[in-house]
Amino acid sequence: MGAGGPRRGAGPPDGGWGWVVLGACFVITGFAYGFPKAVSVFFRELKHDFGAGYSDTAWVSSIMLAMLYGTGPLSSVLVTRFGCRPVMLAGGLLASAGMILASFASRLLELYLTAGVLTGLGLALNFQPSLIMLGLYFERRRPLANGLAAAGSPVFLSALSPLGQLLGERFGWRGGFLLFGGLLLHCCACGAVMRPPPGPSPRPDPTEDNAPPGGGGRRARRRRLLDVAVCTDRAFVVYVVTKFLMALGLFVPAILLVNYAKDAGVPDAEAAFLLSIVGFVDIVARPACGALAGLPRLRPHVPYLFSLALLANGLTDLISARARSYGTLVAFCIAFGLSYGMVGALQFEVLMATVGAPRFPSALGLVLLVEAVAVLIGPPSAGRLVDALKNYEIIFYLAGSEVALAGIFMAVTTYCCLRCSQDTPSGPAAEGGTSDTEDAEAERDSEPMPAGTEEPGGLEVLGQRAESPGPTPEGEAQPELVHESV
Repeated sequence: MGAGGPRRGAGPPDGGWGWVVLGACFVITGFAYGFPKAVSVFFRELKHDFGAGYSDTAWVSSIMLAMLYGTGPLSSVLVTRFGCRPVMLAGGLLASAGMILASFASRLLELYLTAGVLTGLGLALNFQPSLIMLGLYFERRRPLANGLAAAGSPVFLSALSPLGQLLGERFGWRGGFLLFGGLLLHCCACGAVMRPPPGPSPRPDPTEDNAPPGGGGRRARRRRLLDVAVCTDRAFVVYVVTKFLMALGLFVPAILLVNYAKDAGVPDAEAAFLLSIVGFVDIVARPACGALAGLPRLRPHVPYLFSLALLANGLTDLISARARSYGTLVAFCIAFGLSYGMVGALQFEVLMATVGAPRFPSALGLVLLVEAVAVLIGPPSAGRLVDALKNYEIIFYLAGSEVALAGIFMAVTTYCCLRCSQDTPSGPAAEGGTSDTEDAEAERDSEPMPAGTEEPGGLEVLGQRAESPGPTPEGEAQPELVHESV
């Protein structure tokens, strides 16, 4: 079940050039998730220079995360139309240009537009294509590959946070932003190695309609750039709601941790090192959790493992809400890093297992869009509460409750959906109809895919796949499958 992985009787290579792609995905994931948190080490200087509060400066990270997530559908459409490599090269240039321009900002609004919008958009145009390419190269080892790629986030966070602190002390926040912009040019190098898996079929002409006369082909092609029919899948809806609840509180402790420690009297260097502790623990947790999820006995139950990780993360926030000393903050960072790493390693594996290979690009774009809404609500609201109450305790309580609720919701609804699908009478199936869950499982378990439905080296994009309740023999006409090269 690769993410849109092309195959004719054979699965993705699970190695070879895929390890190079995995390395590039590791770097992209590190920049995508590490940058919004690493920028938080400059918040105190930004507050001083612009006379702003926590809520105002927190918008820089929030807008960056919102663009990373909210432009998911746009990234899906661009990848489908132009391929992964050109999109990632353009994204690397945008991300770098955003940080370089931000170093010349004279108002917070200019920071929002440059570091927030431009850099966030550039990271989005790198992040989603890298995950799609990873799914093209790995299937049997996909949980491990996802875990290793996700480990880029803590590795880069543990490096970027103290690096940002050092650059801020020597060159100020403007020099730090300028040098960070130079680092983001590495995204272009990562995009350059994203070549599609080898295959015998050439790339189809993107200007071809492959449709009957009358212009219907062009309209069908435009519809098939994003498969919104995935929203009718109950398991996908459950995942989307879980991600929304999770994103409300998951990033808040990490974004405010450094400033919380500084206000508690912890020296600046030691406060910045707290994020590095989270990163060091996360480095071990993500690959280990990915390898654990790949075990044959655990892989069918990955949604429950994901729920357990969310619950553990929420309880960590709740228990550590009153942490004051540096020792208790270190203990919090260790526990938070473990649970946070499990969440990061499993979140996209759960989505791939939920929607199946062909629908993953469109599903990922829609999920990121929903997550963007939550990110725009969570951290800025937390910063506003800090400004109003001058107390971080309520922030940890709120964030922990939201993440724990997401874990409970995921476990309960997943169990109920599975139970409902097992208790569904076999009548509809006998008549030719299938439920949404059964359709998703059938789509995932169909190995190999029918000949002609996928193109080696290309990304398959499905159109509106109406799941009719009536019988649909295999030989009847189906919506046309459109191939675009990756």
